[in-house]
Amino acid sequence: MKMSPIRIAVVGLGYVGLPLARLFATKYPVVGFDINKLRVNEINQGNDHTLEVEDHVLLKVLVSENPVPAGTNGLYCSFHPEDIKLCNFYIITVPTPVDKNNRPDLTPLIKASETVGRIVKKGDIIVYESTVYPGATEDDCIPVIEKISGLRFNIDFFAGYSPERINPGDKEHTVEKIRKVTSGSTPEVAEIVDSTYRSVIQAGTHKASSIRVAEAAKVIENSQRDINIAFVNELSKIFNAMKIDTHDVLEAAATKWNFLSFKPGLVGGHCIGVDPYYLAQKAQEAGYHPEIILAGRRMNDSMGKYVATEVVKLMIQNEIQVKNSKILLLGITFKENCPDIRNTKATDIYHELVSYGIGVDVYDPWASPMEVKHEYGITITTHLDESASYGAVVLAVAHTKFKEIDLQKFKAAGAIIYDVKGILPRDLIHARL
Repeated sequence: MKMSPIRIAVVGLGYVGLPLARLFATKYPVVGFDINKLRVNEINQGNDHTLEVEDHVLLKVLVSENPVPAGTNGLYCSFHPEDIKLCNFYIITVPTPVDKNNRPDLTPLIKASETVGRIVKKGDIIVYESTVYPGATEDDCIPVIEKISGLRFNIDFFAGYSPERINPGDKEHTVEKIRKVTSGSTPEVAEIVDSTYRSVIQAGTHKASSIRVAEAAKVIENSQRDINIAFVNELSKIFNAMKIDTHDVLEAAATKWNFLSFKPGLVGGHCIGVDPYYLAQKAQEAGYHPEIILAGRRMNDSMGKYVATEVVKLMIQNEIQVKNSKILLLGITFKENCPDIRNTKATDIYHELVSYGIGVDVYDPWASPMEVKHEYGITITTHLDESASYGAVVLAVAHTKFKEIDLQKFKAAGAIIYDVKGILPRDLIHARL
């Protein structure tokens, strides 16, 4: 199979798509496409509000001309689908969430497939990076492209799958430094996909034997982590009931060379808190009811409510009025030092506390108040009033900036200090997860 010089289109310019488009643009002509006009305009001005790509790094690859001149590299971003029609190597990096019943929602993926289906040409390759269950690429996405384009899969156009491995907020394990799994719908295409990624991924690639294997590898990466965290979350509940400090137990156990070190906490985000449901759904369709995977999800989904209940118990034990009291919740993002609020479980703490008739002030210097209000209907502040009076302070996210807060002042005024993340001095807190 012969391909003309590769021109890459990245469909979806979020936490996954933009870093990837920026990286490929150092060696290829790349067009980034997103339906969000504000996002495209922001990027074209050299700014990434997700903070995954630094402004000066982004500005180095941005070009204002489309098509990017042949033989040159660079990134042109657009919200017009026709601007990607001259590309021949399409990479789809849209979200794959779950609905309110935790069922996989492929709507963004199907819509992206429809967009590419309208412009795909003979000989083109379409690579999916979105996390899915095994079979989604060939069973759910490719038929959409065939129907709209009128082209035949593996005759007129081809496909690949290379699961994203972006870790939001991580400046050490950036996209080029994480080994990439690749795959293709034919052996020749698999080699083209692999060599294309290998040309920019410093850590190298692993060519999987099939698209389904690559899909399965991705979904179990996060399911495995989810289950391990669920185990220590259950340990935390057990040891708290026994008045034993879970972190002390884990520290002692970690002295054994093969002990896996995981900490209790909230499990949210776009991957770990979602991917197990994709695998569970496919397993059930195959006639198998997964026990461990769903048990782990139930445990991790329960932790927000558990934290809130523990805080309320501590308030009652310390004769602090619960109803109509005020609590300070530190952090709303799904992880530390990152503005990403997707599927954050800190909201579970918030809603459970509110259900007790408590007023909850949320402070997060990283999160966008507008995004939080839009996604969750919660009003937050990015500036903390340290003179305010609270019945309790709950540290839900381990933002480094939170260590600068004089929590001793709140404690001296009678507030319960609860540390979900286990980062505060022990003599400062009343309890930790």
